[in-house]
Amino acid sequence: MPIIQMPDALANKIAAGEVVERPASVVKELLENSIDAGATWIRVEIKEAGLEEIRITDNGAGMEEDDVERAFLRHATSKIKNESDLFHVKTLGFRGEALASIASVSKLSAQTSQGDQAGTLLQLEGGSVKHRGKSDARQGTDITVSELFYNTPARLKYMKSLHTELGHISDVLNRMALAHPEVRIEALHNDKGLIKTNGNGDILQVISQVYGMSVAKQMLPVDVKTLDYRVHGYIAKPEVTRASRNYMSTIINGRFIRNIGLNKAILQGYHTLLPIGRSPIVVLNIEMDPILVDVNVHPAKLEVRFSKDKELFTSIESMIRDRFREITLIPKVEKQPVQRQKSEQSSFRFDSNNREKQPINSDFSQDSRSIIRDQTEKFDLPETRDKMINREIEQHANLVDNDESEVTEKVSVDMSTSSFEAAHAPNREEQTNTIDKRVPMMYPIGQLQGTYILAQNENGLFMVDQHAAQERVKYEFFRNKLGKPMNESQELLIPMTFDFAKQESLFIENHKEDLEQVGLFFEAFGNQTYVIRSHPTWFPKGFEEEVIREMVDQVMNESKISVEGIREEAAILMSCKRSIKANHYLTSDEMYQLLEDLRNTTDPFTCPHGRPIIVHFSTYELEKMFKRVM
Repeated sequence: MPIIQMPDALANKIAAGEVVERPASVVKELLENSIDAGATWIRVEIKEAGLEEIRITDNGAGMEEDDVERAFLRHATSKIKNESDLFHVKTLGFRGEALASIASVSKLSAQTSQGDQAGTLLQLEGGSVKHRGKSDARQGTDITVSELFYNTPARLKYMKSLHTELGHISDVLNRMALAHPEVRIEALHNDKGLIKTNGNGDILQVISQVYGMSVAKQMLPVDVKTLDYRVHGYIAKPEVTRASRNYMSTIINGRFIRNIGLNKAILQGYHTLLPIGRSPIVVLNIEMDPILVDVNVHPAKLEVRFSKDKELFTSIESMIRDRFREITLIPKVEKQPVQRQKSEQSSFRFDSNNREKQPINSDFSQDSRSIIRDQTEKFDLPETRDKMINREIEQHANLVDNDESEVTEKVSVDMSTSSFEAAHAPNREEQTNTIDKRVPMMYPIGQLQGTYILAQNENGLFMVDQHAAQERVKYEFFRNKLGKPMNESQELLIPMTFDFAKQESLFIENHKEDLEQVGLFFEAFGNQTYVIRSHPTWFPKGFEEEVIREMVDQVMNESKISVEGIREEAAILMSCKRSIKANHYLTSDEMYQLLEDLRNTTDPFTCPHGRPIIVHFSTYELEKMFKRVM
């Protein structure tokens, strides 16, 4: 068969198969062009999930009349001029394929102006110019894409439902808004709002728009710098999770990307703070010299290749771990604000504008005195009872002196600033460790169903899952014990025998050297049967067979063995097997000791599987439940 050169129209349609996968791809490419043009305001109008019409208007630099038609030629771009520019890409687009590809599979109209002269109008259909002329457009560019895939019915047939396609468009809009909080983005679908940001550069406000105010309140700022990178953004507290990893947004020099290594570093940073199968909400901006990242490895520019990636991944992992070790991660149980009511037994305070404030129940003082006095006598606290009682009443009065929003903020205050810690500081050593600041002192008052320890201090009631608490204590003990073991083996009096499937046997034969490097010497003992006569001394007693099989599974799945990962799994396994279970009743001394052991762990807020250990009911919330505060 003779070799021919494809016509441009056919080549553009083939390119469109890579660049313009669905309506969301069009939105992404046009948004990137607007941002590259310096736009500070972008309006996106969608009809029927983009299949009927996509219109994007911006206030960017616009194009000169001679450049408008040239912009729709294949590989036409203003972003790069020579080969060296390809390795210093600072713009979102650079290949010059997007406009040509979009125009080849749609009916497209473009109006653009640089503001100081008449604008230009260009209309194309299937990539061919149908009309060119003058326009009264203001500065910026207005592009309308209609009847997407009208001339490629096979592509149109594979489009999903309108709801699915709209979901992809929303995802693109959200990512772009998170990556560029300095740009005001307004988007509508069938004249109904999708997203609207104010463009003031505050990424937390964008997070609030995208994920909701309740999530934004649970986000923590992070920032770390190295010689080559700066990573900054927000990470959600471990209690805020989702079932999908799509909520982890990583942005490189303003470009949203997907990278398995980055996601793994983020999850490693959370480590055992996340429940199994759950992922966090994260928005991380990574700034670096463009020469350290190759963005030309994916048709849609979603994947990139890093230089010095290990340094970057380690920095992200350490940054997240260190951030969580600075704060208290005890979930607080809070009810929705109740409507305020007047009552005969309530007294009210007013500000200078006679605004009605939160009522103070007249019975609070006497009842609180009796409760706190009983517990103070029981534990014989070093400070006087009256001081503690008066402080509790004073705290309550301060709460009701604030607006409702301020009340909520004060109830949710970090436990590290509790007055209880401050009052007892003189009775401790001057060098107070960070563990004391992160976890409050809790005094056990009983057990619920032999499963949960009930404890209290002046900040309210705490429920502690005793199994999860002891799991955390034992996990950190075993992890430290197995952390840096000697590379020694111990001979077995009775060899261990293993039967493997045929596929497993083949893998063992092909990776014997890898297994021997970590101290596993498999000796053939018949058909698909092996014996082990020795194993490393760090293998946890009673779990040797499970650890060995885990190592074989790792070789099969990843063709290598992570000794650190195996030790980690062994520590988790041992801590779970050897911890107290539910329906096991403890004495007061046992409960007190377990709480103290928990306070002395590095991460006392979740078990190794990511489940919460402690839940906090504030005094204020308890009083609202019992209508002591109306």
